[in-house]
Amino acid sequence: MASKVTGSTKARIHIIYYSMYGHVGKLAKSILKGVEAAGAEARLIQVPETLSKEVLTKMHAPDKDQTVPTIAIGGSGENTISLEDALVNCDGILFGFPTRFGGMPAQVKAVWDATGGLWMKGALVGKPISVFVSTSTQGGGQETTILTGITNFIHHGMLIVPIGYSCPLSSSMDAIHGGSAYGAGTFAGSDGSRQPTELELNIAEHQGSHFTQIATALKIGRAALPPKDANPPDAKQ
Repeated sequence: MASKVTGSTKARIHIIYYSMYGHVGKLAKSILKGVEAAGAEARLIQVPETLSKEVLTKMHAPDKDQTVPTIAIGGSGENTISLEDALVNCDGILFGFPTRFGGMPAQVKAVWDATGGLWMKGALVGKPISVFVSTSTQGGGQETTILTGITNFIHHGMLIVPIGYSCPLSSSMDAIHGGSAYGAGTFAGSDGSRQPTELELNIAEHQGSHFTQIATALKIGRAALPPKDANPPDAKQ
């Protein structure tokens, strides 16, 4: 099995995200609430930045949250976590990122491009994963950003867990809001000034809870399976 977590029915969920202007980070913290409310152990983890500080300054990007550990690819540093620890040593992953022309940004793609070794070992086969996103506008990629990203997860043999319409708030027509059957989402506006609304944050919290229930059920079910070297059942019974 993909998960290395044993000895407890309490699932360990990693909420991994990349957030340049803070929108996805806010969704991640609401998802964290949902994960913990569903009885799991949750951990926030950031995707490393690939742009220089000079470029980020010109883009008016705020500083990253220094309290949240960052994945270290090809090295280590202060408050970092290895790629394998981030992706393998958990029972499920909730992954959040903003769109880049309808797909995942280069920072997130760099993480998955570095998973060749994990793919060779089948380390992520059977691990549940769910996605949440941020786009500038309604037609800016709420669905395509997730759809184009899942090819990475499929090649790893991961189990994709959408929220569908399990949350009644997703169908609300009372206000413009992000999110879809594929996952929670928010709109940042063309200038990044729009912040996640209470409705969007509530949908994100639901996604955290919904995903955790499924990941926990998988963990319990897998623990109940007989070991691979156990005697096969008697066909006559």
